[in-house]
Amino acid sequence: MKDEKLGVKLPWSGGELILRNPIIAASGTFGYGMEFMPYGDLSLLGGFAAKGLSLRPMPGNPMPRITETVGGMLNSIGLQNCGAESFIRDILPLLPTTKTQVIANIYAHNPQDFAELAGLLSAAPGLAALEVNISCPNVAAGGLLFGQDPRAAAGVTEAVKKRAGSLPVIVKLTPNVTDITEIAKACADGGADVLSCINTLSGMAVDARSRKPRLAKIIGGLSGAAIKPVALRCVWQTARAVRIPVIGIGGINTAEDILEFILAGAWAVQIGTANFAAPDRIFSLPGELASLMDEWGIESCATLRGTLED
Repeated sequence: MKDEKLGVKLPWSGGELILRNPIIAASGTFGYGMEFMPYGDLSLLGGFAAKGLSLRPMPGNPMPRITETVGGMLNSIGLQNCGAESFIRDILPLLPTTKTQVIANIYAHNPQDFAELAGLLSAAPGLAALEVNISCPNVAAGGLLFGQDPRAAAGVTEAVKKRAGSLPVIVKLTPNVTDITEIAKACADGGADVLSCINTLSGMAVDARSRKPRLAKIIGGLSGAAIKPVALRCVWQTARAVRIPVIGIGGINTAEDILEFILAGAWAVQIGTANFAAPDRIFSLPGELASLMDEWGIESCATLRGTLED
């Protein structure tokens, strides 16, 4: 009965991405999944997105690269990862891909590398979807983020979609734009099956006593409860602008937070910064969500979705 109440069927051009519940662990906050196995059963989740993968291993940025802020945290990890081939060979076989949906998050600095990553991962057994991080610099355009230019965002989406095979393509949008709906429409036109929003907001923190920035790279990505109002606004706008499913991300920590995003039009949500504060927190959320829906008389996620009153 709980699965009927919480279950989500994300429609896409090749069928449906079926989630046991709308709760997904966000990329970059959940390692490769194995790191959280001591804290709970991964099969309790709708799925999880592994940390971002590049074609070759990346060491990441110098320390310090994480700092707390009021209501959240800043990070400048630099997308440290083991590389796609190592992930496929050494990590993916150890993950419970038959019990929960495993999503591979990918990033690159040109469309050709994005496409190559998609081709590699689409041939790997057990993956449920690809999530494309377009919040990275386009080296051919002088460092402008792919996600800040509609044409570049559409180009990356098209390149990945052509090589994604039987996997749905989720494009993760950046909030660091004037109008997120322009990027959302461009990605949808480029073939995206699902959009996830939002990635982190650009920010910085300063230590006034030492007169130095708190991050070695100075600027980082702001996440946590502080960005929830921005994330809700972006989900609401995006869900009204496109006809493909939207996944909400940003400052979600409670069952009520999840329902707020579903009301705004999200089909599912991703939990990120909360995993740093309490690594077992995400595993209790499905039960808490089902209980709250019972208490409020909500029949299912589908009946609630997008019913926010104007």
